[in-house]
Amino acid sequence: MKLRELVHEHLHNLSKSQRKVATYILDHPRNVAVSSAQEIGRIIGVSETTVIRFCYSLGFSGYTELQKNTREQLLFQESSLHTYRQSKLELEQAPHFYEQVMEQDRRTIAETIKQINETDYETAIAHLSNAETIYILGLRSSHAAASWLSYTLGLVRHDVKLIRTESEDIIRTLSTMNDKSVLVAISFHRYLKETVRIAELAHEQQAYVIAITDSLLAPIEAHSDVLFPIYSPKKSTLDATASLFSFMNAMVAGVSVKEKDNFEKHQKTYQSLKSDFLFVEGMEE
Repeated sequence: MKLRELVHEHLHNLSKSQRKVATYILDHPRNVAVSSAQEIGRIIGVSETTVIRFCYSLGFSGYTELQKNTREQLLFQESSLHTYRQSKLELEQAPHFYEQVMEQDRRTIAETIKQINETDYETAIAHLSNAETIYILGLRSSHAAASWLSYTLGLVRHDVKLIRTESEDIIRTLSTMNDKSVLVAISFHRYLKETVRIAELAHEQQAYVIAITDSLLAPIEAHSDVLFPIYSPKKSTLDATASLFSFMNAMVAGVSVKEKDNFEKHQKTYQSLKSDFLFVEGMEE
């Protein structure tokens, strides 16, 4: 089993100090590869014993075995784009290429379903339904997903705002948040500091923060009220796209069912507006 998957499997049994060890090891494999357990403990701010107990918690015989595993699995990990291309080249010679790619997406969605906690999902939907204002945040590679979620949730509710850091005063936006606000923050590897910092400030404003990311140990976890891990093979953000959009669709569906009356009222108002100048009808058969 991959080290990252092994950590996720045992995450709930780890102490707070051991979680710090897990986060550091996954984020700084090069340091782990050349440093002793004592040195790693000193960097993190925990004892050498805590580092070794963490190794035992994952089933390793000690730090040396974990260090060897880290070198093999994390140290020489290729970039997300390279990993994506390599996985597709493996399918190139197979028949029905598009079918094979879509089958990979299906498996990724299935793995994501296993990782989602239903109680957390229901809690998130309740907060989204009861919020006065919903803010959506996703920067760079996560911007397209954030834009889609903002638009689609906006069909259900009128108080959904996409945060655009390039064209708005983010401090002013944060100042409007309170305990009746919800921030949905999308953050994938490589994790942008700006996204994490905005989530932290929103949390300080008492907004309810829903994080959508690729790991239970992602940096944004420290500033979220609930976190949804999207399965991402070998940290390939591109390969996580299908499962990410599928889960966001489940969120929108949950809110639309929860807010059935408001949704229908909103749709009637939307459809009553004159919009002929916007659309061209297709040819009838």
